[in-house]
Amino acid sequence: MSIIEKIIGSLDDKREWKALEARAKELPSEYSNAYNAIKKYMWTSGGPSDWKDISRIFGGILDLFEEGAAEGKKVTELTGEDVAAFCDELVKDSKTWRDKYRTKLNDTIGRG
Repeated sequence: MSIIEKIIGSLDDKREWKALEARAKELPSEYSNAYNAIKKYMWTSGGPSDWKDISRIFGGILDLFEEGAAEGKKVTELTGEDVAAFCDELVKDSKTWRDKYRTKLNDTIGRG
């Protein structure tokens, strides 16, 4: 089971995720590649763990990228040169996988 399958439980959520992914595939290659790189960064750096946050964040990125592509802008004109900082800012108010793992570790050790 992939991390996406663990996060996205309901059939409606899965459909919404597939719709987001379909939108990403329609982007010009610069944007599609950036979206996939951002997605990979989010998952490997302990990105959002709640479906509502995931939907909001990735939907927002796609909205931004679709508008930027329509206006002929480069990705970094939208994200800034430090794309990782852009991503970190998007998840700063979200519960992340890192938060969940941190709580689990502290709870496990605290019981001992």
